[in-house]
Amino acid sequence: MDRVMRLVPLLAFLLSIASFPLSLCNGNPNVPCRENERQTLLMFKKDLTDSSNLLSSWVGEGDCCTWTGVACDNLTGHVRGLHLAGSYDAEIGEFHRLGGKVNPSLLNLKHLTYLDLSYNDFGGRQFPSFLGSLNGLRYLNLSYAKFNGTIPHQLGNLSSLRYLDLSWNYGSKVENLKWLSGLSQLKHLGMSYTDLTRASQWLRLNTLPSLLVELHLSICELYHIPSGIANLTSLKVLHLSDNYFNSTMPTWLYSLNHLESLDLSYNAFHGEISSSLGNLTALVYLELRSNQLEGEIPNSLGNLCKLTSFDLSSNNFRGRVSEIFEILSNCSFGQIHYLDLSSNNFTGRLSDQLGIFKNLRYLYLSNNSISGTIPVSLGNLSLLEWLVIDHNLFEGVVSEAHFTNLTRLDTFYANENSLTLKTSLDWVPPFQLSTLGLSYWRLDPSQLPAWLQSQKHLAFLNMSSTGISGTIPAWLWNISSVENQKMIPQIYVDLSHNQLSGEVPNIASTHWPKQKHLDFITLKVVIDLGSNQFNGSLPLVSSAVTALDLSNSSFSELSLTSFVIGVMYLKTLKFFFLTTISSLEKFRIVGYTGQT
Repeated sequence: MDRVMRLVPLLAFLLSIASFPLSLCNGNPNVPCRENERQTLLMFKKDLTDSSNLLSSWVGEGDCCTWTGVACDNLTGHVRGLHLAGSYDAEIGEFHRLGGKVNPSLLNLKHLTYLDLSYNDFGGRQFPSFLGSLNGLRYLNLSYAKFNGTIPHQLGNLSSLRYLDLSWNYGSKVENLKWLSGLSQLKHLGMSYTDLTRASQWLRLNTLPSLLVELHLSICELYHIPSGIANLTSLKVLHLSDNYFNSTMPTWLYSLNHLESLDLSYNAFHGEISSSLGNLTALVYLELRSNQLEGEIPNSLGNLCKLTSFDLSSNNFRGRVSEIFEILSNCSFGQIHYLDLSSNNFTGRLSDQLGIFKNLRYLYLSNNSISGTIPVSLGNLSLLEWLVIDHNLFEGVVSEAHFTNLTRLDTFYANENSLTLKTSLDWVPPFQLSTLGLSYWRLDPSQLPAWLQSQKHLAFLNMSSTGISGTIPAWLWNISSVENQKMIPQIYVDLSHNQLSGEVPNIASTHWPKQKHLDFITLKVVIDLGSNQFNGSLPLVSSAVTALDLSNSSFSELSLTSFVIGVMYLKTLKFFFLTTISSLEKFRIVGYTGQT
């Protein structure tokens, strides 16, 4: 669960990248496109599938320089660029992309310098090798386009190419990378999710262009870091995540002093971080997650004054958490907005110094041994959106003062701590949460907080083992909404292992849309009310519920018809727990036609 929660911002970021619309790149309307190039574009379109009508303007006898995605030279009317990236509409959960076949007629566009076919769906077709004959290309992006097979060596003929991205095409591979030496002008190379096992020996040679500024080789089945990278002294971006590197961090890495973004996550790097890492003073993004690194964080990291994103999670680092904030407070505290120290061996207490990191938006401290109270200065972090501190040793009281300025807080995940949340009965929080996890806390007063009624987008609620008592109010089911859950429409409510009593109100909500209305991902509702003190009749249940736990309670007036489930519910419910209920004599399901 913790890893999923950390990845959600990343997933949102990736989807935002995928949501660029088709560019409207038009030339000078006084210089129309060339007739032969207009015919070429129509021939190119003929072999494409276009279910979203992205190329609806590509018709008739008009000026092709005004067509969607076409860029022309203002002086000559020649087609210079095709901006045909697909997109994802998060509002309706639909992809808008092209498919079919890439027609070789593109070779007739002799002046083409820019070709972007990323984020489309070419159905696993082979990479079109003829693209290697588009000699004028400076920009070629085929990422996320569902091409397949061997990357054609003919791409090495594109000697003018500055930007090449072939990343994230499932099943892509290379036989060798000798052809890279022909791309002497290349500044950006993206080959993530490409199988490079057969070409790893070529990467050890100095085949990479010396002008390279960005290199993306994540998930490439590499076991050794290409030694040629050490010579790429102009590198600003180096992403090598999700490979099989099992070594200490190479010393030559600390000589790449132009690096702004370094991602070595999900490998097997071990040993301590060298103090020389502090030499990379241009770093903005540093990702070391999920390795086997250990030791304390060197003080030299305080030299990274431009750092905005810092992830050390899932390693074996140790030291006092207050010392890390002290190091970062040297000069980067004003810039850093993403900090992940989770799943390490950090100890000690948080100090009031936390409050000076006023640009923090994402803070992850979970799965450590951090103790003490939560400083009230947390309330100064007015930009904070995600606060994840579960599975620590925090203790003491968290009050309304801790949340005073947290108007943007979306996720507060703090399970498995010895904390008490003390709020007034009429408190209205300044935030709107989608995720709230307070399992094993204590609540003061010890009842389901009335302020939950103000949370209109809450989709994940865990207040299990908090000692709350009383009845479940009918309004509880109406606080959960999927309106803002375009990526993962799921509702989870866990109030198990408490002292809740009385009858369970009917589990249905007008906020839960019927499943047929969700075209992208089916809504799933999971309810856990097990191990409480409920009695009376069993509730009516919405057809959206896919898992329900009512076990270990004391329903005493159960009858055959007291548990009513709709016909749609029968098709969707995957898990149902109703064990150790007193007076259970027989069980029958009847139709439920009530509104869900």
